[in-house]
Amino acid sequence: MQGMDKKTRKPGDNRGSSARGGQKGPQQEGGAEKKAPVGKRQAKLSEYGKQLQEKQKVKEMYGVLERQFRKFFKKALHSQGAPGENLLTLLERRVDNVLYRLKMSVTRAQARQIVVHGHVKVNGIKVYSPSYLVSVGDVVTLVESAHKKEKFLESVIDKRLNIGIKVPEWLELNKQDRKGSVLRLPVRSDIQVPIEEHLIVELYSK
Repeated sequence: MQGMDKKTRKPGDNRGSSARGGQKGPQQEGGAEKKAPVGKRQAKLSEYGKQLQEKQKVKEMYGVLERQFRKFFKKALHSQGAPGENLLTLLERRVDNVLYRLKMSVTRAQARQIVVHGHVKVNGIKVYSPSYLVSVGDVVTLVESAHKKEKFLESVIDKRLNIGIKVPEWLELNKQDRKGSVLRLPVRSDIQVPIEEHLIVELYSK
């Protein structure tokens, strides 16, 4: 009788294998194992992870290295007002960022190169440091030699000057002369990018 059972069993009959396992494997339910939604995995990010992520976002946005970033934070910490807001306004005052905000460069990285190569003046004096902080009343211009480089002006400067991007209210652009003036110091509301600066303050306060 036992021999007869083995012979009469159909080729596609898996009753024996399922009986042994007792439960269906992951591949038998819908053909693939179910994975946790991506959003749920991201929600598990620790508080430290959120703080670090926010710091990295701001560092990358302004193109600042860790050492410089810490220096700016220390300065922000010892200034009047909220440290987080102070940090952002200091970063906004960097001359490379000002050049970018004045639409005289396509990116902040490009603005840094323009400054480093000596193509920018503040109040008639050449500056070579992208981290130079502008003050109220400062006038940012290109050096005379830069005005003679037609390809540079067309591909770098005028390319963005002719785009309908609004210059922030704390700056004034003279498009014809390719120069800008600092009307006042920037405030938190001038920065439209969503940034949770309090997370950065919490990170450095540990």
